[in-house]
Amino acid sequence: MKRGRHGIKRLASAPFFAASVIVVLLAGCAVGPDYKRPQATATMPAAYAGTSNEWKIAEPQAHLPKGRWWEMFGDEELNELETAAAAANQGLKAAIARFDEARATTDVTKSGLFPHISLTPSATAERNSANEPLEGVAGGKANTRTFADLIVPLNLSYEVDLWGHVRREVESARAQERAEADDLEALKLSIEAEVATDYFTLRALDSEEELLGSNVYVFSKSLELTQNRRAGGVASDLDVAQAETVLRTTQAELPATRLQRAQFEHALAVLTGQPASIFHVTERPLEIAPPIIPPGLPSELLERRPDVAAAERRMAAANASIGVAKAAFFPTIQLNGLAGFESLHAGSLFDWQSRFWSIGPSLTMPLFDAGLNNANLRLARATYQENVANYRETVLTAFADVEDNLAAQDLLASQTDAEDAALRAARKQFNIADNRYRAGLITFLDVATAESTALGTELTTVQLRGQQLVATVALVKSLGGGWQNPASQSSHAANR
Repeated sequence: MKRGRHGIKRLASAPFFAASVIVVLLAGCAVGPDYKRPQATATMPAAYAGTSNEWKIAEPQAHLPKGRWWEMFGDEELNELETAAAAANQGLKAAIARFDEARATTDVTKSGLFPHISLTPSATAERNSANEPLEGVAGGKANTRTFADLIVPLNLSYEVDLWGHVRREVESARAQERAEADDLEALKLSIEAEVATDYFTLRALDSEEELLGSNVYVFSKSLELTQNRRAGGVASDLDVAQAETVLRTTQAELPATRLQRAQFEHALAVLTGQPASIFHVTERPLEIAPPIIPPGLPSELLERRPDVAAAERRMAAANASIGVAKAAFFPTIQLNGLAGFESLHAGSLFDWQSRFWSIGPSLTMPLFDAGLNNANLRLARATYQENVANYRETVLTAFADVEDNLAAQDLLASQTDAEDAALRAARKQFNIADNRYRAGLITFLDVATAESTALGTELTTVQLRGQQLVATVALVKSLGGGWQNPASQSSHAANR
């Protein structure tokens, strides 16, 4: 039965209504492949190189707490910088906003699983045309009338997800949300590691500056002694020139060291969200010893790497998108409903006789799309393969990072031991040369050579201490956090 110009059909048939309800309750299968994590690499290494720790198939655990791993260095100023970076770093704030965007996108997608109901009341005034047809004949003035139309309709729309189109979209959105969460953790870890790296490099430069200043003082005294000996006729002009060369060369290294320090200080300012012009880290030489690394690092630690987890979850999202693309080949069933009140007069608008309703499904079936759906399916499959390759590349990079930094720990420790021995020998050489020069047995050239050798060895030793600490930070980052066992970390987090 048609309701005037609004075209609202009253579907009073009980069988039709029952059929509509059955359509809504149908639960179809979600088309497309269910996600299965592919093999990370063609060949899985048996263990870390040079260790007995076995690898195992990755089960991403980026959600596990990383803890305040930097506290193992025992430096209060570093702790304060890390806290400041966590609170004020702008890149981190942007990542948090991206994660919030991903969560909102998931909620938007999930809304498609439920009916959408809206209320759209309206009030219109209408006037019939005097010349409108009435049963095939012009109506004339007698049929002209002006009237109000008051309507309060409740609209319902719901896509029956027979083929899993909406469910696959939700699956993809959830995986993307988790990937953004892992990206956030990756950025957090990266910022924490960068703060520690810049801080230790800055402290190493403080040690270099202190060492250079100390040597400038010693070399100036040596030049003064040589000038006095020249005045006494014991030393030559060449000795004075050589002593001055050593002094001036050392002095020339100070501005370059100070420039490097300023650059790292400014980098720390950016990381902690502060203007570089007012940010300052008090000069203090490096006095921190590298922490002891346990010999048996469990391979499960690598699973906390958020970049590996993010790559794996993007792969899952791409897999779900294949199902979305496949569902486009099937008919879309939309359940539409309309109910409300309509009247010419406000007084009778909500009378029971003013009610109307309609409900029924509509079907949209793709017949010809010029290859659009096929192209979208090919695109989804290619995107999935791209994400598989990216995941495997990320895993391989993770293996290499761990091996690089484990090797760095051993080799830098060996180099430091050798350099310490060389420093002791260089200092002994300088003392012998200085004593022989004072005794008039050798020229100042031998002293200058010994001074330069000792200074170069001392600088290398200071730099190696900084490199050891930086390498330790890099190992922490490559393992996705400190080296506390993940199981104990999870247990600790649960007890908090």
